[in-house]
Amino acid sequence: MNTIMRKSVLSVAGLAFVGGVFAGPIAHVANQADTKPAAVTVQADKPDISKLIPHGTQGEQSHISLNDEQTANVKAIIAATKKAGLPERAAVISIATSLQESKLENLGHLGDMNDHDSLGLFQQRPSSGWGTPEQITDPEYSTTAFLKGLKQVDGWQDMPLTVAAQTVQVSAYPDAYAQWEQQAADLVAQYWNS
Repeated sequence: MNTIMRKSVLSVAGLAFVGGVFAGPIAHVANQADTKPAAVTVQADKPDISKLIPHGTQGEQSHISLNDEQTANVKAIIAATKKAGLPERAAVISIATSLQESKLENLGHLGDMNDHDSLGLFQQRPSSGWGTPEQITDPEYSTTAFLKGLKQVDGWQDMPLTVAAQTVQVSAYPDAYAQWEQQAADLVAQYWNS
């Protein structure tokens, strides 16, 4: 629901909308019989969970606590998804992929612990054509590169998350992405409209 429509609905319901927060009753009060409960309007603000996880989660789910850097990377992934004109589901797939690949940390070269020349949020490889090390370690660039690959997967919108992610990433552990779907959906629900 766009901001103007939301403000109109809230105005009719007798609530003020200030900076993303309900501020309580406004000066004029609408006819109480014509108003809808505020909870209905609040739910419209968050992405629909059936669109975020259309197939339900697959298998046992993992969860990690995020620090400020990881949260900033979540927001960067969401911003790049919006900039690419893709829906919330693309952000869920991207965030789940990054949770699996790097725990949402923008990783540089890890020396002996490095998997080949994998870098960044998505562990993309310069030698595989994902971009230069500088590009791959830029969250917007790496997300855009991942999303470009996702858009080339026919029917990605209707696939289970792990199938869509694996088709782009070609991981040695193709089912591992599924464990992050719930946390990724929760993060998209939390930050998509912020």
